[in-house]
Amino acid sequence: MTKLDRTIGNSNKILVVDDELHIRRILQFQLEKAGYEVVTAENGEAALLLVRRESPDLIILDLMMPRLDGFEVCRRLRQNFQTSQIPIIMLTAKSELPDKIKGLKDGANDYLVKPYSNEELVLRVKNVLEWSQKQKDANPLTGFDGNKAIEKELQRRIENKQSFAFLYLDIDNFKAYNDYYGYQKGDEAILFLADIIIEAVNSLGGSSDFVGHIGGDDFVIITSTGRANVIARRVIDEFDKGSLVLLNEKDIRRGYIEIKNRLGEIKRVPLMSLTVALVINEGQRLKHFAQVSDIASELKKFGKEIVGSIVVRERRKESSAPEKIEK
Repeated sequence: MTKLDRTIGNSNKILVVDDELHIRRILQFQLEKAGYEVVTAENGEAALLLVRRESPDLIILDLMMPRLDGFEVCRRLRQNFQTSQIPIIMLTAKSELPDKIKGLKDGANDYLVKPYSNEELVLRVKNVLEWSQKQKDANPLTGFDGNKAIEKELQRRIENKQSFAFLYLDIDNFKAYNDYYGYQKGDEAILFLADIIIEAVNSLGGSSDFVGHIGGDDFVIITSTGRANVIARRVIDEFDKGSLVLLNEKDIRRGYIEIKNRLGEIKRVPLMSLTVALVINEGQRLKHFAQVSDIASELKKFGKEIVGSIVVRERRKESSAPEKIEK
């Protein structure tokens, strides 16, 4: 089974490393019963060989083993770029704080102290795997949840028959700005928008609201239908006011930047603005996250044809045609 197969099928592979055969068998039985694929190693040296061959999603590593103990195995795994991101749960009969601290310093993600209950084992494994997946999916620049998490959150709300508002936020003329000012300034603009989004959701949204980063200058907010408009307006207002600090004074004065196209011709491009595509799901009309994405993309395309920051909504509940444009 490949990594892709395991991702699609949601079956994670776990490597259990323990020098005691009966412990390995117990752990294998408990984890396979919980739906995981399990491979085992009887010592640290065998574990290091198996890791590269099996590419596990998680390692449960006994602390006290002959020749190569859990501390040393963990340290070596963290030093290798191929294995450094694999989460590790230390398995130990010791509960002393110094041992836990040393294990965490060496790179362990969690501890499981013998004797443990089956419920504790499964819960710790589940939590570490979920954390690891979130780290993989998160956008490296902002740390926000990425595409997989966005799709999962949308589908969860749809399957739970929840009403929600989906906001797709995109910076207008960002590519021109990025080319003109440089990639570092482009990253600053993205982080600037990310901060505005977080502030708006924290101050105006609810506890169940969701923020994601599709990539580049594209963000999403999932919130309640009643909060969507005010959040969108706050983000646009703050972006329009604050984004001026990202520009040179001469560009602000003339209201555009000048860039060369592929033919070497000078082209005038308007300053950055923000388009927000707003999709409302009420009455269980949407059945799949892809429908939300398709509608938002069409609305965004329409909105970006208009100069200036705007919010574009649907015309009516059963249509994705734009109804109202707010500047």
